[in-house]
Formats: sequence, structure tokens, C-alpha cells
Amino acid sequence: MILAKFLSTEDETIFGFEISGHSGYRARGKDIVCASVSSCSYMVANTVTEIYKIDAEIDVEQESGFMSLSVPISRADELQPLFEGFRLHLEALSEEYRKYLKVENETIHK
Repeated sequence: MILAKFLSTEDETIFGFEISGHSGYRARGKDIVCASVSSCSYMVANTVTEIYKIDAEIDVEQESGFMSLSVPISRADELQPLFEGFRLHLEALSEEYRKYLKVENETIHK
């Protein structure tokens, strides 16, 4: 199962995410759930770094299916539409593929 955690402050400002695991929906290379999550995760990461030009902390470990991204809290407000759209997209996928993708929200005290 893929676990997607959206990281937010106490006032619910999303400042990052962590994606981990493999869905197990199909064999490697044919897994539409993994491909969907991976594709939109990279789109968000590229938008943050290349379009918004924000120096984000990004960690990717492809073999384990892990990706994390976090931005400075001072820049998080301008990214809320992007992060909220990403979360909505993953929540919609998780409704369709409940056994393969779970979306959570985690409050981090900063």
C-alpha cells in the first residue's frame, strides 16, 4: 500500500508531503496506481522548484517508493492551491483504489 502524508502546521497550512510504499496493484511497470501517484508527485515537486523557484528539501528513494518534499513555512502560503489540489487528486485516487492508497494529514509543531 502507498501511504501519502500531507504535512501541515497547527493552522492547517500544508508545507510538504511524504509518499511511501508500493501499491501492489499490478506488477512493476504495469501498476497504474504507482504510476499515477509518482507522476503527480514529481509534477508537484517540479512546480515547486522550477516554477515557484522555492528551495525545497526533497528526498527520493525510488526502490523503496519514498519521496518527501518540504518547503520553508514562510513560503508555504503561496503553495496552498498546489498542495490542496495534489491532496484532492490523491484522495480521489484513494477512493477508487482503497486497498492500494491511503491519504493522511499530519500536523507538525514548528
